[in-house]
Amino acid sequence: MNISASIATESPVYKWIILVNVMITTFMAVLDATVVNTALPVIMGTLGASMNTAEWILTGYMLSLATILSTTGWLSNRFGYKDIFIIGLIIFTAGSFMCGNSTSIGELIFWRVIEGFGGGILMPVGMSIVTSVFPPNERSMALGLWSIATAASVSFGPMIGGYIVDNLNWNYIFYINVPIGVFSAIFTLIVQRRYKLDSKLKLDIPGLVTSSIFLPVFLYGLSRVNSSTNAMGWKDPVVMGCMWLSALSFLLFIVAELSSDYPLINIRLFKNRTFAFSNIVILIFALGMFGSTFLIPLYMQDTLGYSAFQTGLIFLPVGIIQAFVSPASTRIIKFVDARLVIIFGLILLSGSFLMNYRFSLQTTREFISHSMILRGAGMGILYPPLIAVAIREINAINMAQASSIVNIMRQIGGSIGVSFFTYTLAVRRTYHKQMYSESIDYVGTVYNQSVEKLSFFYSKVGSENHADAIDKGKSYIIQWLDTEAYISGLNDDFLLGAIVTFLAIIPVIFISVKKKSNKVNNH
Repeated sequence: MNISASIATESPVYKWIILVNVMITTFMAVLDATVVNTALPVIMGTLGASMNTAEWILTGYMLSLATILSTTGWLSNRFGYKDIFIIGLIIFTAGSFMCGNSTSIGELIFWRVIEGFGGGILMPVGMSIVTSVFPPNERSMALGLWSIATAASVSFGPMIGGYIVDNLNWNYIFYINVPIGVFSAIFTLIVQRRYKLDSKLKLDIPGLVTSSIFLPVFLYGLSRVNSSTNAMGWKDPVVMGCMWLSALSFLLFIVAELSSDYPLINIRLFKNRTFAFSNIVILIFALGMFGSTFLIPLYMQDTLGYSAFQTGLIFLPVGIIQAFVSPASTRIIKFVDARLVIIFGLILLSGSFLMNYRFSLQTTREFISHSMILRGAGMGILYPPLIAVAIREINAINMAQASSIVNIMRQIGGSIGVSFFTYTLAVRRTYHKQMYSESIDYVGTVYNQSVEKLSFFYSKVGSENHADAIDKGKSYIIQWLDTEAYISGLNDDFLLGAIVTFLAIIPVIFISVKKKSNKVNNH
C-alpha cells in the first residue's frame, strides 16, 4: 500500500489515536531504562553483584536495544510498521516477565538483553509511525508531544521503581510492564492500519554481524579494566584483545556498509551535514544524561542513606519540567534559530552537572532537587528541536533508517556513558583514596586523639574491650576516608560530564537550519 496516498483519506482523529498508542509504548520502553536506576543498589545487595557487574543490567539493555535498532529500518520497510511493532511489544513484554523471575545476576542480565531487543524495536518504529501519519508541517509538534512520553518515564520511572522496592520487591519493577505491554499489543492489533513501503531490500548480514560485535566487546573490555579479577589493568590480555577486536570489527563494519547496495545502517546519510552534526550532539547528550542518572541513585542511597522511594522523588521534577518545556521549544524554533535553542539547552544541562560536582556528605535533598530541575529544563529545551532538525532534510524512503540512527546514537551514548562513568569513578576513587591516605599522619597527635575518642565511644555504647574499640575506631576512619574518596570520584565524573556536554556546542555551530521542504516527503 502506498502510505502517502492512504494518509490523505485518513480520518483526522486517526493520527492522534496512533500518537497516543506510540506514546504509551514509548513510555513503557523508556520507563524500563529509568525504573531500574533506583532499584540498582537493592538488586546489587540481593543478588550479590559488584558495580562492575551490575552496570550490565543497564548496559546490556541499552546495547541490545542499540543492536536491534540497526535492523528496524530494514524490518519496517520489508514487513511494515504494524507487524514489527507488535513483535517488538511481544518480545519486550515476555523479556520483562522473565526479568522479574530472575534469581541470579547472570540470569537477570540475559533477560535484560532480550528485553532490550523488544525495546529497540518499539522506539524507532514508533517514531517512524508518528512521522508517517503526520504531514511535514505538523511533525515537529507531534514529535514534541511524543517526547512527553519520554519525559514522563524520566520522572515517574525512578519514583515508581523506588516505591516498589521499598514496599514490594525489586522483581515487580519488571512485572509492571506486562499489563501495559499486553494492552498496547491488543490496541495496536485492533486500531493501527497496516502500512508498508514497497521495498525488497536484502538484509545486510555482514553489517549486522560487525555492528553487533564492536560496541559490546569494547564496553566489556572497559568494564574489565577495574574488575576485581583483573590485577593487570589495561595490560590484561583479555582487555587488549577486546580493544583490538572492537577496533577491527568497527573498521569492517564501515567497509561493509560503504560497499553494500543495501546497507543495514545507511552511513551515507552522514554526508548530510545537519544530520551528521545533530547525531554527534545526541551522542554527547546521552553520554552525560545516562551516565549521571546511573550514579545519582547510588550516591543518594549508599552514601546519604536515602530510601529508594526518596531517591526516586528527586527525579520527579525532571520529566514534569521537560514535558512542559518540550512542546514550547518546538514552537520557538519556528521563530528563533534552532541552534541558539539547542545551545541554551546544552548550557543548562552542563550547569546541572556542575551543581552535582559539589556533592558532599552534607548535600541536602533540596540542592540535589534544584540540579535535577535545571537538568529537566535543559533536556526539554534541547532534545525536541535537535530531533526535529536532525531529520528535517531526510526524505521519506530514508526516514526509517534515519530514525534508527538517531536512536542508535542515543543508546550508544548512554551505554558508553554508564561504562565510562563507572570506569572513571573506580579510577578516581582509587586515586583520591591514596591521596587522602597519604595526607594522614598515622603517628601524629590528631590521628591518635581521633582514634582514642572513637574507641572511648565504642567502649561506652558496646561491649568491646579497649583493644577492640581501638580497632573499630581505626576502621571507622578508613571507612570515612573511603566514603570521601568515593564522593570525590563522583564529583570528578560530573565535572567531566559538564565539560563534555559544554563542548557539544561546537558541533551545533555546524548544523544547518535552512528548511528544505522539497526534500521531505510523506511516506
